[in-house]
Amino acid sequence: MSIFDIFDQINKNKAPEPTGPVEYIIAGLGNPGAQYENTRHNAGFMTVDTLAAKHGFEIKRLKFKSLTADVTIAGKRCLVMKPSTFMNNSGEAIVEAMNFYKIPIENVIICYDDISLDPGRIRIRRKGSDGGHNGIKSIIYLTGSQDFPRIKVGVGQKPSKDYDLADWVLGTFTSEDIQRLHDATDHACAAAELILKGDIDKAMNLYNS
Repeated sequence: MSIFDIFDQINKNKAPEPTGPVEYIIAGLGNPGAQYENTRHNAGFMTVDTLAAKHGFEIKRLKFKSLTADVTIAGKRCLVMKPSTFMNNSGEAIVEAMNFYKIPIENVIICYDDISLDPGRIRIRRKGSDGGHNGIKSIIYLTGSQDFPRIKVGVGQKPSKDYDLADWVLGTFTSEDIQRLHDATDHACAAAELILKGDIDKAMNLYNS
């Protein structure tokens, strides 16, 4: 393979240049910093990283208290976000981006970890309460609404009721669970694309097991 073939392959994998106004926000929730990489609480970050790999873009522009990418996915111009506010203040980044682009709350797709789901499973919801998740709690509090679609990525329940929850979600995945997580993030990306196409019911039917 020549150098020209390599460059041609790289260009084919790149996301197309976005046009028109930003219509959607896709945010993966997590905590910034190397010490939090591959922890259960960062399943949302891992999901949007998978989305970036699939569509050939990088989430690296610092904007709205986040690392961001401005891309077209499923025919919709999207701002993909990884808030750098730490989990408990995720809403600050989301609201800043929503206000700037005048994005309605129903066009904000949030991907995040869920301890009530086994690793490898995902669940899509059209709207709902925070369910005890501090990142979602922050978004609901600062937007004043629960009416945003969300994709929950299973990270598994803590081993016992006495096990500290913070220790559990800030712990790393087992090698076995990492493979299940890869499958889950693949499904989450496919679900996000269906939501962008207006097919959230189809996404729920396919992936809510």
